Amino acid sequence: MIKAEHVRYAYRGAKEVLKDLNMSESAGHCLALLGNNGAGKSTFLKCINRILSRQGGVISVSEQDVKALSRGEIARTMAYVEQHTGVSRLTVYDTVLLGRKPHMRFGPGREDYRIVDEAIARLSLQEFQLRYVDELSGGELQKVVLARALAQQPKVLLLDEPTASLDLYNQHEVMRNVSEIAKADRLLAVVVIHDLNLALQYCDRFMLIHDGFTYRYGDASVITEESIREVYRVPASILTVKGRPFVVVDTGIAEGEEIHGA
Repeated sequence: MIKAEHVRYAYRGAKEVLKDLNMSESAGHCLALLGNNGAGKSTFLKCINRILSRQGGVISVSEQDVKALSRGEIARTMAYVEQHTGVSRLTVYDTVLLGRKPHMRFGPGREDYRIVDEAIARLSLQEFQLRYVDELSGGELQKVVLARALAQQPKVLLLDEPTASLDLYNQHEVMRNVSEIAKADRLLAVVVIHDLNLALQYCDRFMLIHDGFTYRYGDASVITEESIREVYRVPASILTVKGRPFVVVDTGIAEGEEIHGA
């Protein structure tokens, strides 16, 4: 589905953010991109769908180099939900309908409306569909942009911090939707996320990015006390709560205290 080999990227006039990233993922999975601020998680996400043009290495989707795809082909293959979603004076229905744009030649047809209706129903947005998006709460808006992404019928769903600024209920609601959609639709969801416990609960694949490199990559076994200490520079314990791993950070560390092994 997606394969990245030795990916590099540097912003103009700055040092390399991505130095050597490698991963290979198939459909039906939810991959969490993890790492501290500035690690390059969002940069890598934008390189996948060519918002940013990588400066080294290869990124391929379904065995096609992303650089060889047109913008239309990318939009029909990958849906990208950015971190800060702008709001406009559009209804929920019209906003979700925008997701069909890559598939339309002249205007929406019966099939487009059917797909939009289905996306709205899957995210339980029927009661909001005639409301304007600038009247919605953060959690409601996040579901709308997810429904718009689904209306694209992508093979890959790219999400940049979809739980940022959401309350506890909506964080879990959004991540549960993403996880279920990835499995049910056999698509690959790639999620930039900071909350390790949310990631462990709803994702099944994990990529830890550290100093521009793929530090650890694989299933939940790569999330260890050692890897958390190395990547995030904090001591933590991993407990089992109701059969699931749960990360507890040692908050007793004094400000400015050196962490051995970091």
